[in-house]
Amino acid sequence: MLKIKSKRELDIMRTAGRLVAQVLSAVAEAAKPGVTLDELDQLAERLTLDAGARPAFKGYMGFRHTLCTSVNEAVVHGVPSARTLKNGDIVGLDYGLQYQGYYGDSAVTVPIGPIPAHAAQLMKATRDSLYAAIELCRPGNSLKDLGRAVEGTVKPFKYGIVKEFVGHGIGQSLHEDPQIPNYEAGATNLKLKAGMTICIEPMINAGTSQVKVLEDRWTAVTVDGALSAHYEHTIAITDNGPEVLTEWDEPGFKKVFDRILH
Repeated sequence: MLKIKSKRELDIMRTAGRLVAQVLSAVAEAAKPGVTLDELDQLAERLTLDAGARPAFKGYMGFRHTLCTSVNEAVVHGVPSARTLKNGDIVGLDYGLQYQGYYGDSAVTVPIGPIPAHAAQLMKATRDSLYAAIELCRPGNSLKDLGRAVEGTVKPFKYGIVKEFVGHGIGQSLHEDPQIPNYEAGATNLKLKAGMTICIEPMINAGTSQVKVLEDRWTAVTVDGALSAHYEHTIAITDNGPEVLTEWDEPGFKKVFDRILH
């Protein structure tokens, strides 16, 4: 069932989204050579609690952490550990929180030290595909339009689009209807309506689209070992167009994005 949010609900979700952006910005800036995934997770949890919010992922279906940390060939749902980040890595940071009963959710992939040009290209194309879909988040457009936008952005690079994991609605639950695939054929003709709040999150692989889940039952990786990138925003559909509730305009994002987008 699709849930249309009231003005009061959207106001709360705006605050939740801003808190998500602030915490994720700090974590992205802290992701440097020599830092462990556990340290990033601990930072995210401390900042979440300090903000008067609750980690969205911790306890969700048994997940024991605040962040998902997906390094290199890991696509999504990577489990924080004592692993130390090193120059040349790329790491997906997926993070959400609950504030006054409503959720916000966002993900970024950031470079660790100098990275190869092909990794930077993958990250930029994936980020561009997210914003191409966001531009079409307007009443009357369909989920197929969003999938087509993602697909059209990454197709020239012959990248693989992950099909097993998709975007979703969000609100009083972390995952609400509808499901939002990142390719046209997998999406429905459902029309967007003002008051909907959704998460778009392209997961794009440098090689095959195929993934497998590791023995930890969480971490999904590319079957060919190729790099993967993941970006996500929480968006409100309004009569005036898309409103990105988790916009990356915090200082930490600028520092990491400047190194891969220019």
